[in-house]
Amino acid sequence: MKTIILSGGLGSRLGEYTENIPKPMIPIGGKPLLWHIMQRFAMFGHTDFGIALGYKAHVIKDYFLNYATNSNDFSIDLASGKINILNPIEDNWNISLFDTGLETQTGGRVRRLSDQIGNERFFLTYGDGVANIDIDQLLEFHINHGKMITISAVHPGARFGELSISGTTVNEFREKPQTNTGWINGGYFVVEPEFLDLISNDKTVLEEEPLEKAASMGQLEAYLHGDFWHCVDTKRDKVSLDDIWKTGAAPWIKR
Repeated sequence: MKTIILSGGLGSRLGEYTENIPKPMIPIGGKPLLWHIMQRFAMFGHTDFGIALGYKAHVIKDYFLNYATNSNDFSIDLASGKINILNPIEDNWNISLFDTGLETQTGGRVRRLSDQIGNERFFLTYGDGVANIDIDQLLEFHINHGKMITISAVHPGARFGELSISGTTVNEFREKPQTNTGWINGGYFVVEPEFLDLISNDKTVLEEEPLEKAASMGQLEAYLHGDFWHCVDTKRDKVSLDDIWKTGAAPWIKR
């Protein structure tokens, strides 16, 4: 199955981080956030990727064009220009990169990849969040309910420390925990190709008309993921993921 990753947004809330690079290229542990997302799907054997580009598309293109030399030792014959990679490339991925326009909305970006998707079921996610979602279980859930689209529902991370209080006595303090109440869109969709018919044009926001229409048709099911999920919307989010990576036990990836 192809995995479509929406990677064209501006990431304006991340300030200086996205002045020169798009949000999916923000480094986490020395690797772009996009790489981390792709690794999650690759862990489950899904290595055919379509990347929908927009803001600073050339940065992502250049990263993958030079992936072999930037990620491995190599020798070069300066006379001929021949490059020999000295250690094997572990990431055996097929990556297609598509410039879907600077102003195109999320739904429009998906629609622009319709010819590449064809009449096949596909994964869809955003280029700004990681999770330890079991991709096999997500796909099995989708196949079993037989509807048009599955959306992963997650608990958002709290922005502030949480206090458990009796009277004025603090019984428990948890620093920025993941909330246990309420569900939000965590990305990580499984989509049937007929969903593309609900997307009108470049201005269509995926999270508005198409998903609202699918819900009203009874064709939208939620895969409830109550475990780790973390998006990168602010500098604090980036620092938090970096800190998790440094522990050597990042829950979204094997190391």
